[in-house]
Amino acid sequence: MTTVDPNFAETKDREARRARLFTRINAADKWFQVLGLSWLTPVLRAAAGDNPSAQMKEIWRLLAVPVIAIVVFLMLWGTLAPKVQTSLGAVPGPAQVWAEAVNLHEDALAKADSKARFDAQVAQLNERRVQQGQEPVARAYTGAPTYYQQIWTSIQTVFFGFLIATVVAVPLGIAAGLSPIANAALNPLIQIFKPVSPLAWLPIVTMIVSALAASNDGILAKSFVISAVTVTLCSLWPTLINTALGVASIDKDLVNVSKVLKMNTWTKITKLVLPSALPLIFTGLRLSLGVGWMVLIAAEMLAQNPGLGKFIWDEFQNGSSSSLARIMVAVLSIGIIGFLLDRVMYALQSLFTFTNNR
Repeated sequence: MTTVDPNFAETKDREARRARLFTRINAADKWFQVLGLSWLTPVLRAAAGDNPSAQMKEIWRLLAVPVIAIVVFLMLWGTLAPKVQTSLGAVPGPAQVWAEAVNLHEDALAKADSKARFDAQVAQLNERRVQQGQEPVARAYTGAPTYYQQIWTSIQTVFFGFLIATVVAVPLGIAAGLSPIANAALNPLIQIFKPVSPLAWLPIVTMIVSALAASNDGILAKSFVISAVTVTLCSLWPTLINTALGVASIDKDLVNVSKVLKMNTWTKITKLVLPSALPLIFTGLRLSLGVGWMVLIAAEMLAQNPGLGKFIWDEFQNGSSSSLARIMVAVLSIGIIGFLLDRVMYALQSLFTFTNNR
């Protein structure tokens, strides 16, 4: 009769659990990269006992070095900023900028409470009017928007403009990639309009939108449409170019297969062209969204349309002692939001493509 060594069985069981743990860590690594938290993978591997020496080198590269760089940057900023005098006083350091960020947060909470009280008063008024047999009244809150509301306005605007750009650029890019004639027709237009600054497009877009929409009674406010269309005109080019390149670069064998199978154009595009070109299309989409976010801030500043750009311009015109620190808060917010928007597109790219080229 054969006996099983309990130590051997325990060792096999422990190795199986360890293998399952590393499988989960490797699966999570994909999403850590999407979220910008790739340093978590070597931390978890080291904790699980996977070659701690090698993992420490990765932790140093992915976590320690970036943290040290940020700390050095903050130290240089805090040291050099007070030495630079402007018309609004010394350039604020990290502590002053953080203090203004806290003030903006508290101001947003105070404005939210004020709006809640206003809505409650209007609700009470309408309740009394209904009891007296009168029609309820509609009164809109006219207080200044909070900092968070201005951020949300900018995000909505850039996504609307980006969506329009995508709807226009992807079909045109597919046509340019599949047809040499379409490519020859589109190429000169791309080369002419791609370098045009948003500051040049903005007056044209403003006049056209104002002529087509005489009032603000439409579904979308004119200021919103002006900013969104400006974003569209400046951000569609990376997607168009990368889509055309991706479609033109698909494996010729796949094209030959589509001819042998006598696929119609729609089937060819959906079954062969798009799956093969998706990595480059998403590269173009990520570039377009980044360009659109930069363009939007400039458009909001110049046109005085609601959003982060207008917030920066208003603070610059305000000229108070806290204006420069508030502008720096907005600049940091723009950078962080731009990073998060890119992460959103990276996540979508990870879901719909299988390439490692990011």
